[in-house]
Amino acid sequence: MKKTTWIVCGFILYAVLISWYLFIGTDTSVPVQYQGSSADPSVFMTEREIDLSHDFSRIKQLLYFLSVPFEWMIYLLVLGFGLSKWFRNRSSEVSRFPIVHNALYVVFLSLTAFILALPIDYYSYTVSLDYQISTQTFSSWMQDNIISFWVNTLFLFVIVQALYWLMKKSEKRWWFYGWLLSIPFTLFMYFIQPIWIDPLYNDFYRLQDQVLEDKILALADKAEISADRVYEVNMSEKTNALNAYVNGIGSNLRIVLWDTTLEKLDDEEVLFVMAHEMGHFVKHHLLWNLIGSIVFTFFGLWFGSRIFYWLIKKWGSQWGIEKPSDIASLPALLLVFSVLSFMASPIENAVSRQAEHSADAYAIEMTKDPEAAVGAFQQLAVSGLSEVNPPWLVKIFLYGHPTMLERIHFLESWTKAEKIDQDVDNKERSEE
Repeated sequence: MKKTTWIVCGFILYAVLISWYLFIGTDTSVPVQYQGSSADPSVFMTEREIDLSHDFSRIKQLLYFLSVPFEWMIYLLVLGFGLSKWFRNRSSEVSRFPIVHNALYVVFLSLTAFILALPIDYYSYTVSLDYQISTQTFSSWMQDNIISFWVNTLFLFVIVQALYWLMKKSEKRWWFYGWLLSIPFTLFMYFIQPIWIDPLYNDFYRLQDQVLEDKILALADKAEISADRVYEVNMSEKTNALNAYVNGIGSNLRIVLWDTTLEKLDDEEVLFVMAHEMGHFVKHHLLWNLIGSIVFTFFGLWFGSRIFYWLIKKWGSQWGIEKPSDIASLPALLLVFSVLSFMASPIENAVSRQAEHSADAYAIEMTKDPEAAVGAFQQLAVSGLSEVNPPWLVKIFLYGHPTMLERIHFLESWTKAEKIDQDVDNKERSEE
């Protein structure tokens, strides 16, 4: 009980500190040198939209920074209160087959985490509704959550079954064999995501605007991307935010546009957005992301396995865990990987921001339409109530893209450089 009190008090103190930082201790005003530029929200947002953007962003950011350690607290409490041992014992009473024990245990643990995290998830959903970002009904939102629960539980069971079987076979090297297995599994996920998982949540159909589809396919052909159709997805049933993407590998490659993007951007702006997404493909960012995932998984499993063994050695007996390969140790394993993932996120986000900037540069070079590019980013900010200049901690932990301030400033700088080049060319021609 004393440890539980310390955990809860520590979480409350952390919540107070992160709240102070987000709401009071950080300045997100536009720097003087950018005021009045296209990146200044006062240029393309109303005062009301700026206020809403600030408030909405702060609440969502706070929920993220609370939800991550809350997940860790769930794992610690499941271990500390003996629930993990109870889940293991109840699961073993149902069947004599270990695979059934593991499956039931994973369901028990996942359901516990799902129920305890539901209040935060629901509040996040209501915030999006209140600020008119989400348009999703409660029944649709709950359906998505239930689908995610079962999909995530299924994949967790597959991973757990493999890792704990490997632990029993090789106590020292299970993490390495697990990493080897993760490579084809990751490739498999990349392959099935567009055709099996994404359609569980939304309906995908061919882009209805044939003229725009021809323009996008012409852009894809220019980028040497093999595609014969563009997909539209009915996201307006769930959100007012905008998005587009190119995902999948091989024959499962898909160019996808949210219908909200089609509704709120003109054709030139849509083409810039699609050129950006194609830039990821052309510059092999999807491949590098895959390689990076494999590399991070290697070091994560290697380092995580050592922390995991230390935890079990130090507190395993108190938690009722017999040995590391005991399925009751799963919350400790998930806790370790969750903490390591959070700690690695600034590095991953920094790499991602660089890739996104590279895709922006590719898109503007391909379309040479800075007005459409700036307009697209401004509309993205307005529709999603995105903060133009977020707090530093938010940027490093949450932003896989450059901030809107950085992206729009880059486009303005490109425009000025392009104009200088044109002036130089014109001058040289006149002198000839």
